[in-house]
Amino acid sequence: MKRALALAAILALALAAPALACPTCYGDAEGPMIDAARLGMWLMLGVTFAIQGGFIAFFLYLRRQARRAQHQALDDEWSRLQRTHDRAWRNV
Repeated sequence: MKRALALAAILALALAAPALACPTCYGDAEGPMIDAARLGMWLMLGVTFAIQGGFIAFFLYLRRQARRAQHQALDDEWSRLQRTHDRAWRNV
């Protein structure tokens, strides 16, 4: 049964007539329909790349903010430790 279905599928694909395709898809490689399809493809690629670029920019912004917060926390801790050390030194 499986062999018969596989053979039928292969024969259907091998014997498919080119006349089943529309002239836009199969025949004329130039024309207003093809130009519109190309323009639509470029538009979709442009929108996709713009959205991906926005995601990349957002994650780079988050990374920059995290680094800035980490450095600020380190500077605050260092300042606090220096003040503690100065007070301890003055009490001696």
